Amino acid sequence: MNAPLTSSPSTPIPELAVLVNRLLENVGSVVLGKADVIRLAVAALLAEGHVLIEDVPGVGKTLLARALAASIDCGFRRIQFTPDLLPSDILGSSIYHSPTGEFVFKPGPLFSNVILADEINRTTPRTQSALLEAMSDRQVSIEGKTYELAPPFIVLATQNPFEYEGTYVLPESQLDRFMIRLSMGYPPREEERRVLSTHRDGEPVEALEAVLTADEVLSLQRAVRTVRVKDSISEYMLQVVDATRKREDLHVGVSTRGALMLYRAAQSVALLSGRDYVIPDDVKELFVPVLAHRVVGKSFLQAGEFGAAELIIRDVVDRVPTPA
Repeated sequence: MNAPLTSSPSTPIPELAVLVNRLLENVGSVVLGKADVIRLAVAALLAEGHVLIEDVPGVGKTLLARALAASIDCGFRRIQFTPDLLPSDILGSSIYHSPTGEFVFKPGPLFSNVILADEINRTTPRTQSALLEAMSDRQVSIEGKTYELAPPFIVLATQNPFEYEGTYVLPESQLDRFMIRLSMGYPPREEERRVLSTHRDGEPVEALEAVLTADEVLSLQRAVRTVRVKDSISEYMLQVVDATRKREDLHVGVSTRGALMLYRAAQSVALLSGRDYVIPDDVKELFVPVLAHRVVGKSFLQAGEFGAAELIIRDVVDRVPTPA
């Protein structure tokens, strides 16, 4: 393991780029043919956001989350969401300690750095809501006490399309906590052929080693906050966000949290591209993955119908002038 990079906002971009490329290449060594998806997942990590990965079973959703977690030398817990899972199974609970006659809090699996919430939409809304405070404020409140979650903290959630049997639609408040929503899709033929050969002797992700320390991740996260965003680009983001609120075919537009997530994700993507400033193309890359899951159309009454939402977001973006 390389020595941790000194956490300083003045760290040169080339040094930061070395760390970023190391992480991208490590995840890409097992998640084949998905460079764009990996890039957005890493962007969310560096922007201190959370990721929702949705697609049909068997296309690598869990693999992406496991590969990203394995590439970072910090705590990792996988939570398999099922219909009978309770909030206390995630958050933890107080257990009676007979020698002292007191109740002692036993932390649940949420008290880690990288959380894989596998098939999150297979559990009930009550259990899903247990993640809301943790994802928003990096803390949990249990039995009148508040417990801080150690940084870095990221939730990588996977879900099957909501029309699949045995799934619950994630509520709007839950979706709004995710910075980025990704769809894996099927890999190209050549890459799928490589998957067959590389998995001949087992799962490559099991042998994946960490390439960044927790301190290096925190250094990158601090560097993201220093990336410059011109007023014209900030105004561009707000114009698109405001346009979603005025669309007659949308029941719910993008929230203020959504605008902030777009801003932070754009800073992160700029850093991934080796720059300390945001350009319009950084923002354009993010409009659909950051905004589409935050709107609810009048023709689709539930959040989660991403196909129609993506078309609306693309139409909104086409109507707003791009800054020079």
